[in-house]
Order: sequence, then C-alpha cells, then structure tokens
Amino acid sequence: MQIDMPAVSRHIWETKYRYFDENGPKDRTVSDTWRRVARAAAGVEKDPKRWEKVFYGLLDGFRFLPGGRILANAGTERRATTMFNCYVMGTIADSIDGIFTAVKEAALTQKQGGGVGFDFSTIRPRGSFINGVDSAASGPLSFMRVLDATCRTIMSAGQRRGAQMGIMRCDHPDIDSFVVAKREDDALRMFNLSVAVTDAFMTAVREDADWDLVFEGRVHRTVKARAIWEKIMRSTYEFAEPGVFMVDRVNEWNNLYYCEEIRATNPCGEQPLPPYGACLLGSLNLTRFVVKPFEPDASIDLDAIATATRAAVRFLDNIIEISRYPLKKQEEEARAKRRMGIGITGLADMLILLGLRYGSREAIRTATRVMRTITHAAYEASVDLAAEKGAFPVFDAGKYLEGKFIQGLPIRTRNKIARHGIRNSHLTSIAPTGTISLLAGNVSSGIEPVFAWHYVRKIRRTEEDDTENHEVMDYAYHEYCRRFGRPERDEDLPPAFVTAADIPARKHIDMQAALQKYVDSAISKTINVPEELPFEQFKDIYLYAYDKGLKGCTTFRPNPRITGVLRRKPDKKTSSPTVPGIAPPVRPPVLHGTTYKIKTPMTPNALYVTINDIEENGTRRPYEIFINTKNLQHFGWIVAMTRLISAVFRREPNPSFLVEELTSIYDPSGGYFSAGEYVPSLPAELGRVIRTHLERLGILTAASSGNGKPAPATNGAVSSNGAPGLMFCPVCQQPALYAEEGCLKCRACGYSKCG
Repeated sequence: MQIDMPAVSRHIWETKYRYFDENGPKDRTVSDTWRRVARAAAGVEKDPKRWEKVFYGLLDGFRFLPGGRILANAGTERRATTMFNCYVMGTIADSIDGIFTAVKEAALTQKQGGGVGFDFSTIRPRGSFINGVDSAASGPLSFMRVLDATCRTIMSAGQRRGAQMGIMRCDHPDIDSFVVAKREDDALRMFNLSVAVTDAFMTAVREDADWDLVFEGRVHRTVKARAIWEKIMRSTYEFAEPGVFMVDRVNEWNNLYYCEEIRATNPCGEQPLPPYGACLLGSLNLTRFVVKPFEPDASIDLDAIATATRAAVRFLDNIIEISRYPLKKQEEEARAKRRMGIGITGLADMLILLGLRYGSREAIRTATRVMRTITHAAYEASVDLAAEKGAFPVFDAGKYLEGKFIQGLPIRTRNKIARHGIRNSHLTSIAPTGTISLLAGNVSSGIEPVFAWHYVRKIRRTEEDDTENHEVMDYAYHEYCRRFGRPERDEDLPPAFVTAADIPARKHIDMQAALQKYVDSAISKTINVPEELPFEQFKDIYLYAYDKGLKGCTTFRPNPRITGVLRRKPDKKTSSPTVPGIAPPVRPPVLHGTTYKIKTPMTPNALYVTINDIEENGTRRPYEIFINTKNLQHFGWIVAMTRLISAVFRREPNPSFLVEELTSIYDPSGGYFSAGEYVPSLPAELGRVIRTHLERLGILTAASSGNGKPAPATNGAVSSNGAPGLMFCPVCQQPALYAEEGCLKCRACGYSKCG
C-alpha cells in the first residue's frame, strides 16, 4: 500500500531507509520497509507469521519508530552493518598499545554505523613522566585529536558519519584543558564533550572547598572546586560545551550496580553504558495515541500505549539476536545483559493535540503518566519474555531486586521478577529521534518542544543534480491547518502552540526530571536558552538540574563565539572594503615580515615560510607569503598555495578564516604530532603558521575565543521562519542551524553534527 507522505519524509525514506540491491529498489513503498523489518524481527520466533503480523501492526502508520539502523538494515543482505545505533568503547589502557587499540576498535565500530563514547580519564595527564622513554606524556587531549581525525575519515554504512562522546572526570589533572578544548578553531569537531561530575565535587562546589586533581592515587594539584565549576559554566555559556554527566547518580541508580561500573555515555547521552555497551533504541510516536485531537475532550489512549510497548519489547529483544556487531566484545556485552531503550517521540505535538502547554503542570502530569505507563508495561513484558525464553545471563534476582529503580516498580512486577527473572536488564531510554521523526511526518523530536512551526528545506532531486525547496510543517501545526485553516500569523495559534523559545530553562528541566523518574537509563535533551540571557541567570542551570535528579544536562545558547557554527559567506555589499572590483593596495618597494621554520616528518628538508606585512591606517596586516625549501617534491603545490594565499591576504583585511580552512585539511596518509598538537597535513601546518602570525599582529585578539585561537566570521543568531536562535549552517550556509537532543542539526539541508 502506498502511504501518502510529505516530500521531505519521502526523501528521508528513499535516501536513508529504503532498501536497494544491485538490481534496484526492493522496498517499493514504506509499507514494504515495515514488512521487511517486521519479517526479520519475527524470524527468530517459533511462530514467525504470527509475530510478523504483530510487528507490522506496531510499525504501521509510524506508531513505533525503531532506531534508524534497524530500519535501514533489518532484513537486508548488508553484512557490514549493525542495528545498534551507539556504543561505549572499552576502557582505554594508559599505553600506546592501549590507546591505539581504542582507535582501531572505534574505527571498526564507526565503519558499521555506530556512534561511540569514550572515557578519557584513564589516560595520564599531560607532562607526566613516561618510564623507559625519558619523555613526558602528551595527555588525553592529544589522543582525542587522533580519534577526531579518525572519525572524520570514516564514512559509515548508509552514508552515516560517526559521532563521538568524550568524557573526563572532574578530578582528572587535565580537566581545565578538557573544559576549554573545543574553543580552538575546528578542534575536536567530531566530539560532544561532557564532564563526569561526582556527588563529592558538587558538594565541594557549594561549599567553595578545595578539590584535589588526582591520577592513579597521586595528587597533582589542589584547586578550588568552584573555580572548575565556573570554568565549566563559562564554557558552556559561550561555546555550548561541555555538558555534565552525573556519574555517581548514574551508578547509584543503575539496575546492574552489582556487576558493572558506568563511566561514559553514547554520543547524545541517553544511554550511560559500561565498556563495550551498546544501545538498542526505539520510540513510541505519541501523536498516534491521541483520541479526538484538538477537541475539548481530547485524551491519550494509555491502554493502546501499553499494548504497543509490550510488542516493542519483544521486537527489540529479537533484534539483539539478528543484529551483527562490529566487535565480539560488543556482542558478548549485548547478549549478557540484553539492554534496550524504549522511549518516546512527538511529546510536544501530543501535548498540543491535547490542548496542553508544554511546561505547564498539567502537561508535565500527562507526560509523566505516559512514561509511567510505558515503563511499567515494558517491565511486565520483559518478565513474561523471561518466563518464555529465559532471563538475561548475568541476572541475579536478589541483587537486581535491591536496585533503586527496581524498588520503584509496582510490587506485582517485582514479585514476578522474583519468580521468573527478567529478560532485559534495562528497558527505557529517551533518545534523539530527529531523522525518524521527520520520516513520520515531522512530529516533534523526542521530548523536545517544537522548534519551528514551518520552515523551508532543500531536497536533492533523485534523477537530477539540482535541488528544490519544500516547506516543512510541524505535525501538530499541519493537522491544525488541515482542520481549521492556516492562520494568517503564527501568533494567532491557540495557547498550546508554544516553541522552545517560549519556554524558560527551568521548565525544560522540570519536564526532563519528571520523566527521568520513569526512565531506567537516561534522556537526551538540549535546554535551549536565548542569546541575551545574562550569565548570572544562566550559571545555576546545571545546579538546578542536579538538584532535580537529572543524570546529565546539556545547554545551548546561540552566540557568535561558537566556532564553526556562526559562519556564512560574506555579503559582498557590506563584508569588506576590499570586495571584488576594488583594487588591492599597491605593493610598496620594501615590506617587513617574519620567517618561520617548519620541520615535519612529511618532508626531509625544512620549509621556510615568510609572511610580509603591509601597514594601512596605522594597522599592520599580511600582504604576501613565500615558502622556500631545498626539496622540489612539493614545488607545484607550494607555488599554488602561496599565490592563492597571497591573493587572499591582499584583498582581505582579516584573513583568519584561512586558518580554519587549512587546519581542517587531512592527508589520507596520516598526520603527525608537533608540540603536543596533532597536525593532519602539511597545509594544516601552514595554517598553524598563519595563525601564529595573525596572533602576533593582534588581528585575532578582538575575535578570538579567549585563548588566541580565531573565531570565524559571525553574524549572530538570527530568526528564520519565525524561529529565533537559528544560526548559519556550516554546510549550506543557511540560517537554519539549531540545537536539539544534544546535537546540532540543520533544518534547511538535513546536516547533523551527530551523523
């Protein structure tokens, strides 16, 4: 059956989830995709035809949205694929062998489509003495750059680029550097960063107490806890990272507290996982369970939600059996504990259909009832599965039942667990659902508020190389317009229609905290705040989140200092007095400059880079560049680079954008380390020289990030399609970039930082 889909939803299906083989499309319609996935999941059952029908009914109409890897890969012949969206990698041993084993394992995982998370707290701090080689350690950040470079080069199956989470404990000696690591232009672009904060640290922050920075039991420094906290808050205010990961709380509430320690999460934070842990995800589309939408007696069908949840537990449990795994250790971990994360999407749209304002008491009460229903139904279903198929292998009834989260389940469920065991150690998680929610008609993503009621997105035509624009409407907005007609102004919509910009930060946290009580893993959410919010009002957001019981928190404040985000092509009418058509300054007979010597493993002879400056109106800036070397191997490259860069110098008073462009060039044969910094190519080395020169001239000072590194040209956050806080996308250069569920996404072209 052909499903009527918006153009954008159909484009998502065709490019990400529709199955093609060498002979062409195997899925003729979306119904074929559901049938393929349902048949694959039912294949391990004793009565596969019966369960195929049940699973198809679950998927039909986008009632349940499995993780994208499941939709793309289940029932296909693709061998180098996984159906688990994300993983946490193994504990990184503090040795070269251990570190590069982690690099290899991460590359293999990303190649199959899995995002990865790391705990870098196990790597000795920078400057530590290394026995046997008489040298100092380069520290965790240097190896994070290696992983960042690796991630950049790997295009995973289905054209999905890998995403990474980097976590460091609040007591690691390099925590200061970690907090500000992404202030460097183009640094660690493939990572999300979070600080693992302990309960003791939070107490020390409140008491303004001393805080020891330790590694392997040795105190390296003692600082004020509040000084670290202030740096975290300043960095997230100005650069949107790092987030915070409440590591003690996560382990305290972990159902498997008795057999594992969690130190990291997957890239978007909804799954705290042990080493080699994997997250298997699926979300109930709450918009499909609203009865009489927009009517005075509109309601949510909790019985239907419970029924769908029970089917979803069995569906995902079967996926564990049919999935392939990048690493054997990941398979062993998944089968030993049989974790899954059933969550929700379309929460904000559901509330609108019910006439409830996101963040209101009634909205929070309704959302809580929904999540409680899902969790209780999921645990009941998993107990029934255990009676039929057996409990997960590391299940220990006595210890499991003592878990803090399990103690909150109905006594009837706990008694059943005592008798039959339980099939899955964890069952609920609220994950990012951006792409699959767009597939389902652009329902609001996860538990996030609606960001914009409508916007324009470019879609590439299937048989042509050009693009066409399509208006994309939020699902609830579309349904309202279909029933009542489109309002002349968005301001004329009923009171339940609120966007993220209308909701105070604490209301975001209140919603997340209310649902966290019924989520055994965690929740991926971004708390958006306006650019004009003063730091004094912002700085306590993470403390409030901690007090409300969250397991993690991420904020986003759009502002000009976020590197690589607020970037667009300069307006030829206003960006610079030296626009094309206006002659560059005439070269004087004599120019003064500086020569830099570069010695790299990539060339046997040194390179001597000379940058000459010109003075205009009392200001000195670069005018030309020359490179001299005895080695003629790179002669053509050198001539081309110097001529092009010199042309830019002559026409651009502030050429700092060159630094980012050059330092982001990666040599396919690999890079090297220089002064503790990973340099991915010779052009990147040249970019470092230009950066140093611009710093000497003071050109970067006014637009720097606070550490001498250039910030790209910025134009501030702008409004687009009625949605404040949108920024310029680094791919399509449109004002359509926003933060949601721990990730940066573009409404216009579909770019996602998280793959």
